[in-house]
Amino acid sequence: MMLNKTIKKAIKLEYLLYLPEDYSKETDKKWPLVLFLHGSGERGENVEMVAKHGIPKLAEEKKFPFIALSPQCPTNSNWEMQKDAVLALLHEAFESLSIDKDRVYLTGLSLGGYGTWSLSQQYPELFAAIVPICGGGLPINVSRIKDIPVWAFHGAKDDIVPIDETERMVQALQKINGNVKYTIYSEATHDCWSQAYNEPELYKWLLAQKKIR
Repeated sequence: MMLNKTIKKAIKLEYLLYLPEDYSKETDKKWPLVLFLHGSGERGENVEMVAKHGIPKLAEEKKFPFIALSPQCPTNSNWEMQKDAVLALLHEAFESLSIDKDRVYLTGLSLGGYGTWSLSQQYPELFAAIVPICGGGLPINVSRIKDIPVWAFHGAKDDIVPIDETERMVQALQKINGNVKYTIYSEATHDCWSQAYNEPELYKWLLAQKKIR
């Protein structure tokens, strides 16, 4: 993982960047990108906290075959408030890295789960698929992501974010025949992301999705 100081200054968000082992800008190969949004406990000014959970925690171990971009949300803020900064970071990454823009994915946990629902609804043209984990959003806006593949996760015993938060979003998508998968972990509490991000089929499913133009 590395911190790109140039992009950091440009958009005022620190972040972690993971590049696959064989990544090179010297070839014509374009890489998938996963934008990861962390939870409330990782906010602040210590960017290494972003690697406490989820994609940036597992990146080196799993040797992901995609670029992972993991910004840090400031203290006392949320991803909705930082949407312009996140969008600027993403576009800066498009300019500086070899990214396949048809294979850009969005995922997040807890606070980042809410951010995943929110950002995808506001910028549906950017994402080929989303993976919101133990978050929630506005069911009234799900028509904006009707055609985006969604795989949502939640723990049945979550005592921080009620499972109803995810179920409202999933049910709203189901009502309009959205492309949605939903996994409930019957014994999981709030930390269902440890199971979700270790699902063997998750990354196969995610990387198989491609934007239809």
